[in-house]
Amino acid sequence: MPPRRQVTARQVRLGAELRKLREAAGLKAREAAALLGADSVQMSQIESGIAGVSETRVRRLAAQYACTDEALIDALVVMATERTHGWWDDYRGVLPQVNLDVAEAEHHATFLQEVVITHVPGLLQTPAYARAVFRYMRPELPESELAHRVEHRMRRRVAIEGNDPTPYETVVHEFALRIRVADRQTSVSQLRLILEEIERGHATVRVVPVDRDGFAGADASMMYMGGPVPKLDTGFLDAPTGTLFIDAEAPLNRLRTLFRTVKGSSLDPSESRDFIHRLTKEL
Repeated sequence: MPPRRQVTARQVRLGAELRKLREAAGLKAREAAALLGADSVQMSQIESGIAGVSETRVRRLAAQYACTDEALIDALVVMATERTHGWWDDYRGVLPQVNLDVAEAEHHATFLQEVVITHVPGLLQTPAYARAVFRYMRPELPESELAHRVEHRMRRRVAIEGNDPTPYETVVHEFALRIRVADRQTSVSQLRLILEEIERGHATVRVVPVDRDGFAGADASMMYMGGPVPKLDTGFLDAPTGTLFIDAEAPLNRLRTLFRTVKGSSLDPSESRDFIHRLTKEL
C-alpha cells in the first residue's frame, strides 16, 4: 500500500500495537519484514502508520509473533480494514488533525471517563461556553476558525447522545462549575444543560466540592477511552500546549488509578445532581 499523506492517531495506534507484538516476540523489523516479503523501510512505514496493512498481513504477523489473543487480533484487523468516514471528516483541512483524532477516538470508544478541574467537560459544553473558552485560550483565531471549532465541539456530543450512545462518566470540580468564562447567563445555561444531560441519561456526573478534604488533584484533567479490548484502551491529556494520546500500559494504569482516586473524592451522582441544581439557583 502507498504511504499516506495524512496519518491519523488511530492509524498510528495500529502500527504501534504491531510493533509491540513484534518486540514482545523478540524479532527485529527486518526479520518481520522478511515474513511479509517486504523490506525494513516498508515495515517501518507500517509500524508508524504511514502505510496501511491488509487483514492477511495482520493475521500473518500475529501468527509469526505467536500472539494467541484472538480478541486483540480481531480488533487490530478491524482497525486495519475499516474505512469509516465519520462526521469529523467534514473538518479535514479546516481544523487541526488532532481535533479529528479526538472525535474519531470517541466514536470508537466503548466507554468514556473524564476528569475536569478548570472547565466544564467539552462533551457537555454549550456553544456560548465553548466559544468563550476558545476565544480566551486562542485569541488569535479568526472568526471563521472559531466558529468551526465551536461547531466541531458541539458535534462531538453525538458520541454520548446518538443512536448507540457511549457510556460517559465525568468527575468535575466545583471550581469548573462556578467560574464564569463569560457572563452569568452563560454560566446558568451551562449548568442547566448539564442537568438536562444527566436527566436524559447521557452522562454520569460527579462533583468534587471545593471544601472536600484530602483532594490534591488540581492538575488531574484527563480523558480515558475504553477500547474493544483493554489492551487498546486510550488516554489523552489536553493542555494549552497540545493534546497527548497515551497507549503505553504503565501510563494507562496511572490514568486508571487517577480516575478511581478522583472519583473517590467526589459526591455520588445523586448528590452531584442536587449540588449542581443548588448552584444554578445561587448563580
